Formats: sequence, C-alpha cells, structure tokens
Amino acid sequence: MFTDKRRMTDFGDSYDAAELRFLDLICSLAKVSIQGYDKHRNVIYWNDSSEEIYGFGREEAIGKKLEDLIIPPPMREEVLTLHQRWLDQGVPIPSAQLPLQRKDGSIVHVFSSHVMLKANTDSPEMFCIDIDLSEQYAAREKLEQMASTDLLTGLPNRRQLENALQSRIANSQQTGEQFGLFFLDLDMFKEVNDTLGHAWGDELLRAVSQRLQECLDGRGLITRFGGDEFVLVSEALDSAGASELAGKLTDCFQHAFELSDESVRITLSVGISLYPKDGEKAGDLLKNADLAMYDAKAKGRNRYEFFTQSLALQLQEQRKLAAQLHESLNNHEFELVYQPQFDLSSGSIAACEALLRWRPTQEVASVSPGVFIPIAERTDLILHIGRWVMEQACQQVKTWREQGINIRVDINVSGRELVESGYFASLDECRARYGLKPQDIGIELTENILIKAGSEVLEELKKQREKGVEISVDDFGVGYSSLSYLKHFPVSHLKIDRTFLKDAPESAYDGALMEAIVNVGHKLDLFIVAEGVETEEQSLYCQALNVEYAQGFLYAKPMAARELENLLMPTE
Repeated sequence: MFTDKRRMTDFGDSYDAAELRFLDLICSLAKVSIQGYDKHRNVIYWNDSSEEIYGFGREEAIGKKLEDLIIPPPMREEVLTLHQRWLDQGVPIPSAQLPLQRKDGSIVHVFSSHVMLKANTDSPEMFCIDIDLSEQYAAREKLEQMASTDLLTGLPNRRQLENALQSRIANSQQTGEQFGLFFLDLDMFKEVNDTLGHAWGDELLRAVSQRLQECLDGRGLITRFGGDEFVLVSEALDSAGASELAGKLTDCFQHAFELSDESVRITLSVGISLYPKDGEKAGDLLKNADLAMYDAKAKGRNRYEFFTQSLALQLQEQRKLAAQLHESLNNHEFELVYQPQFDLSSGSIAACEALLRWRPTQEVASVSPGVFIPIAERTDLILHIGRWVMEQACQQVKTWREQGINIRVDINVSGRELVESGYFASLDECRARYGLKPQDIGIELTENILIKAGSEVLEELKKQREKGVEISVDDFGVGYSSLSYLKHFPVSHLKIDRTFLKDAPESAYDGALMEAIVNVGHKLDLFIVAEGVETEEQSLYCQALNVEYAQGFLYAKPMAARELENLLMPTE
C-alpha cells in the first residue's frame, strides 16, 4: 500500500492526491506487478508483486533498465522503439498479453498495460501494470495436453498424430528424406478383453504402450490411434530400414505381458506405407498403411506387410464387389440352395444345410461364396444378409411343412451376427412367426467363431440348445483343432472338414486323426457329420467308424428347393 511514506518517495517527486489514490488501489490487487521507469527506462518503483512474479528483489531492481530485467532478448529492440515513440510522439504502448522473463530465465505470461505520468515534462515516468496469467496459461496447457494426449496410455493421441505427420511431411519435402508410417494393431485383443474384462484390457493397453516406447527407443513418434490400434511416424528411413524396424516391433511381442497375477500373450500385425512412394498426403499414408495392416491380418497375423499397388487394386475390387452386394440384396439377387445330410445307417435324408448363392442380373462374373462372404463380413452387410438367410430358411421350412415334408434346415451364422445385440431374440421371433419349433432350424458355427465367442454368446447358445436347437461345429479341424475346447461348447453336431477325410482311407496318419476326432466326439455325446464325401470308399470308411451322417457330392450336390422336394416328397 502507498500509505508507507518510504514507498511513496520511491516515485521521486510528489504526485497529486488523485494519482496516489489510483496507484494505491492498483497496488492492493494480488498478482498485479507495478513497475515504474524513468525516461531512460531505469526502475524507480518495484512493488511486492513484482518480486513474486519476476523474482527480482526491490533492491536488485531499482536503478536497473527494463530491458535488462524482464524483457526477453527477441523483444528488446521492439520495446525500446515503442517506448521512444511514446516519448517523442505521444503514441502509447498498446496493452497486450506478453511473454516476459523471470530472474531464472523462465517465461511468465502477463497482461501488460502502461501509463505515462508527468508527460510533456523533462522527467516523464512510465508505469507498467502486469497481471500474472500463469494459472490461466497452466490451465490452458493442461487442456491442450488433454486434447492431444490419450488419457489411458499417456501417448500422443490421434489429434497430435495429425499435427506430427503434417510436420514430418513438410520437413521431408525440404530434405528429400523418406520416412515410414506404421499402422499397428493388436491380434486377438477383443478376445482378451472379453475374457479377462475391460479393466484387464486397459491394463494391457498401458503395458503395450510402455513396451512400444521401450522398443522404439526414440526412433519415431508412437501414438494411440484408437481402441487397440497404434500409429508410428518414423524417423528418416528407406524400405530396408522399415523392414528392420517392423521386425523389431513384432519381436517385442514374443514375450508375455505380466498383468498383476495374469500372464497374457498377444501379437502384433503391422502395415507400412512409405513417404513419398505410397502417398504425399497424410490421409493417403494412413489409409494405405491401414490397408497393409489388414493384409497382414489376412495372411495370418503376427507379421508386417508393405502397402503395394496390387493390394490397392485388390481392395478396390473388393469395394466394388461390396457395393454390388448391397445392390443385389435390395434387388433380391440372392438365393438359398440346400445340400442334404444323409443318415449312414438308414440312407435317408436327415437334414440339409442352407447355402447362400449370389445370382446378379447385371453383367457381373460369377462370384463364389468363398469370395463374397468374407467381403460382406468386413461390413454390416453380413448382418443384413444373415437376417435374409434366416427369413428365407424359416419361410422354406414352413412351405415344406405344408407339403408334408419334415426336415431340419441348418443355417450358417457369422461371428459378426453372433455378437450383434438381439440376434438370438430375432431367431426366436422368426421361428415363431412361421410357426416353427426350435428343432426345425439348426445353426452352424465355425470352430474359430466359438473359440472367440465371449461368455454372453456362449450363454445364449446354451439357452438355444436347451430349447432343442441343433448346433453344429462346422469345418472342424481347419481352425484351432483342439478337441479339448469341445466340452465347453453347447453343441450337438461335429462336422469334420473334408481335408481330414480326403486321404483317411489310404493314409495311416490321416486315418489316425480322423479316428481320434470321431472317438472323442462320441465320448462327448456329439453326432458326427463327415463333410466332402465324394467316393464310395470314403463312405464305407465313415460307416466303419460309426459316423452318423455324411454330406457330399457322392450323395447330392447343393440344389434348389424344388429339386430337394422331389427327393423328399412323400410317395403315395
């Protein structure tokens, strides 16, 4: 406060009462620095807040020049010019937010205003009123950090990735250097998350982030793109360097992650695009690295793949097919065909599998289910197709019931459908709408789908099984091929993949595998269905093993509903 006469004399000459009351009011505010300077910018006044904000004591500051105390070197010339112009021309220094300098060299942000007293005299005096904005700037920096940092892992987030990638491209345009963009995705993370729970999944993501940073050792910027996806912007490197770095990344995941009392093994799939070969824009580099990562997934996971133009053409063709599939669904260009399963003991047809066929009316080359179904499974299109298959199968069974034909129809269900909320309720509703029993519509699931199924899905399957729905494990042997898993699944039928049967009659090794599968299946009270029976020898072999059912070209090819009716229609 300026009631202290010693402090009042710091101003040099006396002032009138109004000026003193004004200064007295301003100096009573917290975090407000008041400094006074003579016409040579020597300090004549330095209040307590100035000591707190800038770190210089009053005795240190008095007599020192403004520019030598708190003005950062890059600003000094401009400050001298503005002060001199005020003295010479009467143009005040404008108020502004400024980054000024503390005694220790650090920067403090203030809002600075300026007052000239005793103007138009030989001894004008400038007073600076600086409001400390440190708390506001700290809060702003915290918000900016939160906006650019992934809160779970502490890594830079997608927003910061975009800025870093744009900066990296600009730098490479000047230097002519190449660099790599690596799109990283954890293999089977969803299964770990579903099995152990989201808390464990979060802990795993934090551990993965830490390991990635240790593995990179500063060779690039690693960011969390979202979910279980990470993106790395590398330092300058060529394709050989990118291969070496990608190999190091995948090798870093060979050791398990120790999470509290759980040991979790997980692998990494990596897609790589190189600047400028694979794109000169950030969006193109990201898109192409993402495509390469999916190619690594498709080729078996736990590996890395580079983006190539042939991959781009392949994916372009797949996108074209996906668009055509959408149109065909709206234009009713799909149909179901039916392949019978024969009871080997009686020779009668016990059930049939509904198989999807695409019959486009436009000029599109014939596309097999093995091509178009995986494309549909990458989008929500598989959900629409699955509902259509369910509806058509129920409608067909009802039609056959009205004709006196009693046969179960099994439909194939994808993993995307199983995890979709309400799938089993839709199945129940569809059967009921056509007046069908649970035993009339069976479902077929691949071994891999069952392995990946979470506890909720398995519980729903158990409920369906308790209602009487026949549930088959399709293509057994081409996935995990572990008989021990079977006891955990609520299934009724085990369909052995054709590759096991093909050489079993002649090959002792294949025969031993086939016998083991059949014996364990029977021990678990499962009915065995042999797929791909094409020769009489294979049929006799299955009968000798007491296989209950056979499906294959030896007995019948997939056929239209009307053809199957001719086989099933009761004779007069």
